[in-house]
Order: sequence, then structure tokens, then C-alpha cells
Amino acid sequence: MTENVTTNLRPDLLAIAKLIQKEEKILDLGCGDGSLLRYLRDTRQVNGRGVELSEAGVFACVSKGLSVRQGNLQEGLVDYPNGSFSTVVLSQTLPYLNDPDFIIREMLRVGRRAIVSFANWGHWRCRLSLLLTGRFPVAADLPQSWYQAPRVRPLTVRDFGDFCLQYGFNISNQIYLRGNGRIAARRTKNLQATTAIFELR
Repeated sequence: MTENVTTNLRPDLLAIAKLIQKEEKILDLGCGDGSLLRYLRDTRQVNGRGVELSEAGVFACVSKGLSVRQGNLQEGLVDYPNGSFSTVVLSQTLPYLNDPDFIIREMLRVGRRAIVSFANWGHWRCRLSLLLTGRFPVAADLPQSWYQAPRVRPLTVRDFGDFCLQYGFNISNQIYLRGNGRIAARRTKNLQATTAIFELR
């Protein structure tokens, strides 16, 4: 493991990487430039694959020697049989999906577990910004204005917990980050966390 690879990884991706065992079979959905897959390949010797919508992201992945295909997650994961992967990852992509229930069910069909991370719009700075300015806030760990493409659907830690309860997804692990640091999963997590990571089975 090189220090350069470590320091260039987003905090939520580093936290996700710590959940991955050596030589797992990983599918990374919305893998971007392949930073997580490369890190896991170099430090955990995983058998990793990715799905990415943007041509620039696919090109970046291929240039790193990663196995990635271009595809739209809204179409599902029909190319992959049941139980094809140990873990399926969806990092910072959930707010952009039209049908999150469908995607997560597909993740749990092709993998034994799903790991999902997203920016928490329930953070106290987001709430205060909306109260004081009357404008929709920018999430601390997802700096994107409301009008920029792709359009994001904001959600909070509590929203996702309610969603999992409604659709029957079992949450087996929860990690909450504030910037680069980890915070306890206590009652105030929705106010304090800038990013949430959930492991589903």
C-alpha cells in the first residue's frame, strides 16, 4: 500500500475499504475514476469490477488497468447472475438514482452484501444554511449546486433509515463521518454526520 494512494482516497472510500476483506470479489457501481477499485486491488488483492456512466470515468478506469464497463444503473444489473460478488458498493451515487429500491435489490441479488454511502443533508450546517439564507444548502461532502447536472435528490440519515425499514433492507453496520473523522452512531448522528455509510444484507 502506497501513502500516495491512501491520501488521495475520499474519507468515505477509505472507510468502505476497511470493510473489505482480502481477495473479495467486488462490484463498484458508479465507480467514477476507479480510485476505490485501484486501492482495493493494490491493498486487498480483490477481484474488482466497476460500472460507470461517464466516458471520462470509464477512460480513467481503463488507464489504471481496471475492469470497468460503461452502463446506466437504472437498467439494472441483468448482466450479472445471482451471487456473483462478495460485496457491491454504491458510493455517493444513491441521490442520483430514480429508483433506489430497485438498484439496492439488484445489489443484494448479485452480491452477498451492499455498502452504500451518501452525503447527509441532515447535518446541522445544512439546516442552518437553509434557515438563515432561505436557499437550498450544499452538502459538506458533496459540493454541488442544485442546478448542476446530474440532478441530485437530497436525503438524510433518518430518510435512509426509514427507507430501509419500509422496503425490508437489513442494516448490518453503520458508519458516520464528520469530514475525515468518524463519529459515534448515537441519537445526534443525523445532526453531526456529513457522510453516512450503511452495510446492507
